[in-house]
Amino acid sequence: MELLALPFWYLRHGQTDWNARSWSQGNVDIPLNETGIAQAHEAARAMQGHEIGTIVASPLSRARVTAEIVGAALGLPVQLDDDLRECSFGVREGQPMSDWFNDWVEGRQTPEGAEAFADMRRRVVGAVNRALQNPAPVLVVAHGALFRGLRAAMGMVANVRTHNCQPMYLQPPTAEHPDWTLHLEQ
Repeated sequence: MELLALPFWYLRHGQTDWNARSWSQGNVDIPLNETGIAQAHEAARAMQGHEIGTIVASPLSRARVTAEIVGAALGLPVQLDDDLRECSFGVREGQPMSDWFNDWVEGRQTPEGAEAFADMRRRVVGAVNRALQNPAPVLVVAHGALFRGLRAAMGMVANVRTHNCQPMYLQPPTAEHPDWTLHLEQ
């Protein structure tokens, strides 16, 4: 499945205590910490003036609450899509991020009980394609591993860390620029 060639915004959720410790969260529903809540409010301020048409988010609380904070500032409701849920890391959830993660992204190894990177990539592309059927511009609020799947689908280097609550505007290829481009909102 290919990602629709439409521009959209992407926002990774605010920080959690497990992010701060560099632990793998996966499907464990870890809430935002105080820093994460502050980051979500800062992202909401950064998004004002961009005339967002739709917000679609992961149902996990760290992404949902981030989206709700942004939505409240923009006067928009938040739609949830279960396919934007973070990837399950199986036996690696709650453990420090390490070399296993690089092997997972590269498709060399999938931890026991985890979702394969290629499967997650297909899932997130499908979810974003559904989100892009809504009034534009669309803001997707989700997770770091999911954004790696989107980067892979866009032909970018996949294994790049996405900062918490850094709004990103993604533009599809054009005749002048044959690759997807990513713009960070400051």
